[in-house]
Amino acid sequence: MAAATENGDTILDNQLKPDSEPAPVNPSPPPEEKPLSKNAQKKQLKQQRYEAKKAEKKAQEKEHKRKEGERKHKEWEETLANATEEERLKLIESRRSLRKERMEKRSEEKEKKMERLTRAKEIGQNIVIDVDFAHLMSESEISSLVQQIMYCYAVNGRSSTPCHLWLTGVQGEMSTQLDRLPGFDKWFIEKESRCYSEAMADRKENLVYLTADSETVLEDLDPKDIYIIGGLVDRNRFKGITMNKAQEQGIRTAKFPIGEYMKMSSSQVLTVNQVLEILVKFLETRDWKTSFFTVIPQRKRSGTDPVDCSKQEPLSEEHQEEHELLERKKVCVEAPLESGGS
Repeated sequence: MAAATENGDTILDNQLKPDSEPAPVNPSPPPEEKPLSKNAQKKQLKQQRYEAKKAEKKAQEKEHKRKEGERKHKEWEETLANATEEERLKLIESRRSLRKERMEKRSEEKEKKMERLTRAKEIGQNIVIDVDFAHLMSESEISSLVQQIMYCYAVNGRSSTPCHLWLTGVQGEMSTQLDRLPGFDKWFIEKESRCYSEAMADRKENLVYLTADSETVLEDLDPKDIYIIGGLVDRNRFKGITMNKAQEQGIRTAKFPIGEYMKMSSSQVLTVNQVLEILVKFLETRDWKTSFFTVIPQRKRSGTDPVDCSKQEPLSEEHQEEHELLERKKVCVEAPLESGGS
């Protein structure tokens, strides 16, 4: 009995030991990363060169813009210096009037944009960006995806027939980074913390996940259907993940008919913003060929004739500035990223 009591006391003592003195645990070593294949190394090197070239071009454009601004300012100062008092007052007044007219035009364009987006919210084509993959991405990858979403929103706002845009699965770091975007709380967009399968449970039969792995070719956009784009910066790490997700949820899938109109120089996997822009362009034109050639970069296609861009309507002043800003953003977004969309 004494022995039993002694053992019992020992067990009790162990149970009463404070949590501050846990038994030592030997952490398992982190798994070693597999070395890149020769093909992957070549792709990585090519990408690095592309990014370096883009960065150099961006720096040159910035310097050119700075010098051009200085030149115009100097010309203006010289014009005022050589003018009489009466001429100087007229020049200043003319410049003020021009600036006022420009601001009024921007305000009018913004108002029309809001009207289009409001109407799209009521009767527009529903398109979902599924960002429920944030837990698989690093903080920098989430940041890159957020930049693409910003570009998507801008492209949709410029369109004459915008879609009704949704973000689903917005949680954690993804939600935090989106909230940091200036004016995000005023975007004409549906933001859902739930997955689309929950947020749109009553319309499950209308859900269509766009994925390059689908065997179904998307011939047209059905106004009743809700098209889903996989918001995943996978860098080829998660092949087939969107297709598997759709199959597990029992929803339909489809892929763009890219092969019918052009030959891709590489994979048919596109970035999130490219998929959205193709859809929006198709809503405008109802023409896949025009949509593909307008959006898909030349470096991703081969052996085909480009669309005649001279027939496209020029961007307004507000949209041109917005477009230039977003094109600069794409320097660090578009090239290295791939999404689950077709």
